[in-house]
Amino acid sequence: MARLSIRHETLYTYERPVRFAAHRLLMRPRDSHATRVVDAHLTLSPPGETHWLYDAMANSVCSFTPDGESRILSIVSELTIERFPAPLLRRDIADPQTVTPIVYAPSDRAVLAPFIDPVSDDADGHLLAWLRNQVGSTREPALDFLLRLNRTIHADFQYIARDTGHAQEPSHTVSVGSGACRDFAWLMVESLRRLGYAARFVTGYLYSPGAGATVRGAGATHAWCEVFLPELGWTEFDPTNALAESPDLIPVAMTRTPVEAAPVSGAIYGDGGQSNLTVHVDVRPAQSLPAAA
Repeated sequence: MARLSIRHETLYTYERPVRFAAHRLLMRPRDSHATRVVDAHLTLSPPGETHWLYDAMANSVCSFTPDGESRILSIVSELTIERFPAPLLRRDIADPQTVTPIVYAPSDRAVLAPFIDPVSDDADGHLLAWLRNQVGSTREPALDFLLRLNRTIHADFQYIARDTGHAQEPSHTVSVGSGACRDFAWLMVESLRRLGYAARFVTGYLYSPGAGATVRGAGATHAWCEVFLPELGWTEFDPTNALAESPDLIPVAMTRTPVEAAPVSGAIYGDGGQSNLTVHVDVRPAQSLPAAA
């Protein structure tokens, strides 16, 4: 078990005062067998009404409506969590053993259907052409293929940090050969959907103890891919760092598309003029609890 402290700071600044519509905050992990939220605190400025709910994907969402006018919107999430990670099990997948077509039980497929249908376009065929080159022997076990694809994206694409903006279309990522973590995650998700896998987009945090520059995506929110495999369930793959079921991945939100996974989303009323966004994430070991008296 690892106990970690997470501080996630988001600051919007505006040239002129604005009013705020309701904002959707995705910053709190869902308690599970792998993650337990020990303490959670939000510091919001300007203050306003908050309401917690679970969305259709069972993500923990805070609906926040700031009061009055302001030239800033500051959202600081402070978490203490306990992680109980399990290593990736190399169990044989009984049905099927091959990369494609993968076969899900009817009861699973009814639930997984939204995560099997691709969302993005590939008008020029760049993504499909790239994907065809990745598919190997039909005898290659599904897990081996997924691990290989995970490593390929990590090795063949240039990582370029990008703090703002939506995820690139996967075909564009293939064309330019570079991207940020959300671009690589979305590329893997949409590629696997085209092969019949159920895959979803995941955002959260990355713990990088002493890793320095060798780990990509630390210091900000991170994104990766989850794939549903018979007998293994939802399995994590981080193509940005070639990680699989890593204890350093701390999931917060699982969605069908990257747009739905934004940590902060909302709107303003009025002309705020020039605006600026800064985000900082710090993940470190939590201080030990004091000894009982």
